Amino acid sequence: MSENRIAVAKTYKLYLGGKFPRSESGRVYPVTDAKGKFLANASHASRKDVRDAVVAARKAFGGWSAATAYNRGQVLYRVAEMLEGRREQFVTEVIASEGVPARKAQSLVDASIDRWVWYAGWTDKIASVLGSTNPVSGPYFSFTVPEPTGVVGVLAPQQSSLLGLVSVLAPVLATGSTAVVVSSADRPLPAITLSEVLATADLPGGVANLLTGQAWELGGWLATHGDVNAIDPTGANPEARADLARDAAGTVKRVLTVPEAEPDWTEAPDISRLRRYLEAKTVWHPLGV
Repeated sequence: MSENRIAVAKTYKLYLGGKFPRSESGRVYPVTDAKGKFLANASHASRKDVRDAVVAARKAFGGWSAATAYNRGQVLYRVAEMLEGRREQFVTEVIASEGVPARKAQSLVDASIDRWVWYAGWTDKIASVLGSTNPVSGPYFSFTVPEPTGVVGVLAPQQSSLLGLVSVLAPVLATGSTAVVVSSADRPLPAITLSEVLATADLPGGVANLLTGQAWELGGWLATHGDVNAIDPTGANPEARADLARDAAGTVKRVLTVPEAEPDWTEAPDISRLRRYLEAKTVWHPLGV
């Protein structure tokens, strides 16, 4: 390749409702690697983009939550297959975004693929673990089943550009909820590539929506939106989380409790994040009817 060739500067779009629109504001911001070298431009989402993403997520919720758990698992497993197929691209982007050695980046990408498979495998098992048949005194049959919360706003981790993102997004989708995700502002490229994977997998449009921009700006709008049912503030600054919780209280949202410092995402997962996106529904039925 000629050394005098001019590289094509990319401007990445948002991912809303299964499509890739530009921000309605027309704003973009430069993305640089760990050494400050320009990589690309990313769209800077606006308040209207947040509203559009929530509308898309709500529209998709009915079909996604009504799908069988087995079907959701197959769809999510397909996403993992496509993550595996674009492994080298993800490795390159994690190296550029996080400034880690190639071997470390390969380990992080492999862990991300494995993490997605892990959550995909729980889709048809979580109801058995968290549901129950309840003993009652009387001629009734009572049982409790978990149901998805609804539309979840996710502020993705700021440091872990891929593994952290997968760790907060996959459990939302595995439970049957839909997501509006704000990616890491400084390290958005793996998230953008993940949105391309989601768009070309079997995941219905609107189930996952990805916005690039500032968590402190977009998170507040998600927290006050009346059609968002839960907020994961992982990517927000610790001092801003109290504000998000207060804003969310105005529309009675579930706000996840997260550690002040970003977790070590390489640690083995458990079902705690799955549990947070499920509501318990108890049904009573007369015997013999």
